[in-house]
Amino acid sequence: MARLNLLLVAMLLISCVWLIRSSYESRHLFVELEKAQNREHELQSDRERLQLDKRAQATPLRVEKLAREKLRMFSATPAVTHYVNEAASGVTP
Repeated sequence: MARLNLLLVAMLLISCVWLIRSSYESRHLFVELEKAQNREHELQSDRERLQLDKRAQATPLRVEKLAREKLRMFSATPAVTHYVNEAASGVTP
């Protein structure tokens, strides 16, 4: 009878330790999940902000202004258009 009681006490202690350990792991995983969800929310906010900035940067007026200022591009006019004659190009069909 004493051996049975010792066996039951040992099983009870093991199950208590297992329960405490699994409860600790559960809390730890929950905290990690909360951190990951917060990080996801921050990244989503950053993504939305960057998409808004991208749309603002890609307006046709801004692109034209950058092309004129930085790339020194200009609109083609008949005054600056160069025509190539077939005979002058040296291409034979």
